[in-house]
Amino acid sequence: MAKYKKKRARELKHDKFRDTTMLLADRMAERVAGRGRQVLYIILGVVLAAAAGYGIYRWSHKKSEEAEAAMGRAIAIARAEINANPPANSKDPVFSTEEERARRTIEEFRKVEAKYGDPYRSEARLFIARSLLITDHDKGVAELQSLSTGSGETAVLAKFALAQAKESDGKLDEAAGLYSEIAKMNAKLVTPESANLRLAKVYEKQGKNKEAADLLFNMVSAARTAKDKDGKAIPESAASREATQELLKLDPERHKQLPAPPLTDL
Repeated sequence: MAKYKKKRARELKHDKFRDTTMLLADRMAERVAGRGRQVLYIILGVVLAAAAGYGIYRWSHKKSEEAEAAMGRAIAIARAEINANPPANSKDPVFSTEEERARRTIEEFRKVEAKYGDPYRSEARLFIARSLLITDHDKGVAELQSLSTGSGETAVLAKFALAQAKESDGKLDEAAGLYSEIAKMNAKLVTPESANLRLAKVYEKQGKNKEAADLLFNMVSAARTAKDKDGKAIPESAASREATQELLKLDPERHKQLPAPPLTDL
């Protein structure tokens, strides 16, 4: 009974606020003539709409923070240490096997996938697919294949993960095709240099040393001669520096023909 009275008191308070607002609007409207009343109601409507919009914004912001926190917890598990003899008092998650960690990772990201919309849902699916490669390899590959057919950053990352899976499975022709596709996408997360570096390594595994050397040489040459909009040399990326070392091992004579590194890297 007491709860009902409190609830009813809140409802009456709400009604009083609404009635007071409308009465105030009526009194102000009476002071103006003709169209003035209409204008006043329009202004009141705009104010109320703005208040509602702010409420929606606050709710959305809170939901985003909640989703990011959930993603953070799940990512912490995905990156957790693997230790056959985990310390008893560890504050951070520790797993005894990679499969155990993968199963827990899938469990946590399933929660994100079920509760939140994109981009969190798609990102969660990507983490799930990568973990499935350990617990159910074929299912993980199928999930990466599905994600890679979309658009946006998640699709690029899924395609790259799929290419790596194909490479690990020894399906080198498929891996090479995927890496070539990624290189042509000119994405920021997986750059053409990163994709071409992996492609060159696949060529090496296929015994296509000339193709690998050509790709590495052209990649490093382009990186070392690149200029920004002001004509200044652009520092080499980590992928370009790794490609330089790969070319040195693969074809030392071709490596000698590379242009000098940009002065910013000296």
